[in-house]
Amino acid sequence: MSRLVATAVGLAAMLVPALAAAQRGGDGGSPLSVLMLLAALSILPFVLVMITSFVKIAVVLSILRSALGTPQIPPTLVITGLSVILTVYVMAPTGAKVHEAVKPVLEQRQGREASLLSGAGAEALYEAALRAKEPVREFLVKHSRPRDRAMFRDLARRLRPASQRGAVAESDLLVVVPAFVIGQLAAAFQIGFLLFVPFLIIDMVVANILLALGMHMLSPTTVSLPFKLLLFVLVDGWYLLTQGLVMSYA
Repeated sequence: MSRLVATAVGLAAMLVPALAAAQRGGDGGSPLSVLMLLAALSILPFVLVMITSFVKIAVVLSILRSALGTPQIPPTLVITGLSVILTVYVMAPTGAKVHEAVKPVLEQRQGREASLLSGAGAEALYEAALRAKEPVREFLVKHSRPRDRAMFRDLARRLRPASQRGAVAESDLLVVVPAFVIGQLAAAFQIGFLLFVPFLIIDMVVANILLALGMHMLSPTTVSLPFKLLLFVLVDGWYLLTQGLVMSYA
């Protein structure tokens, strides 16, 4: 659990500096500090989804459900839960690196009663976030495409004044995060295409057979569904798909 908490701290690195800056003026919590902390916590799930493998896994599983022709089976809750579990498998090494990076800061805070809304608490959280974001940045760079990073770097530079364009690097989180997301979406769509092909062939074969038999009133999708499920079970599709998704990050 401590590793998961440390990972969450690292992923919120872009939100913590503002909180720390707001606390430098005093030791007690202020309404503004509480508001900023609550805003950071509300955005944290979105950040966790966008910079982990959850995007790719969830999209692939959703495409698989559409390819099978069962829009309600498995339920969305099951797909989301399986995506979260597989994401934990994928992000475990990164979480371990984040935990090791913030471990000194966490050990220094043990035994202290300073609140996170105090100046000392915010500064400690800021230092932990700076230490934790480097393993996360390494994961994002490793699994993003160079051309995507170059594109977002150029876009960020074009939107800035000429005097600040050199400050944008290809390894900045502002560049790496969107590059990682669109790379994950592209990979998910490629996998989805490969998943769709065999099921589409089954639909076409069944439709041609029904037309040849003159059964125009019978839906080809209804007839082909058992055969698609049988094919998926015979090839042990869940095993192959989950193994392939997890090992694609190895």
